[in-house]
Amino acid sequence: MKTLKIPESHAGISKTLRLPENIVQDIQALADIKNTSLNQVTILLIKFALENLDDSDRKALESYKKNK
Repeated sequence: MKTLKIPESHAGISKTLRLPENIVQDIQALADIKNTSLNQVTILLIKFALENLDDSDRKALESYKKNK
């Protein structure tokens, strides 16, 4: 099983996401437990999800990026 490592900082762009309240509450709880920001935990979770896509979704994403 993979483990989560929360990074120190990052540079990035600003986007607005609408997330279900229960998901935000869970992410905020993890951030509080780890004494870090909601943003850092959200980035980590999204990165983990992208790195662990099933094969068909990964291939579709790679194909999309090549053709863009």
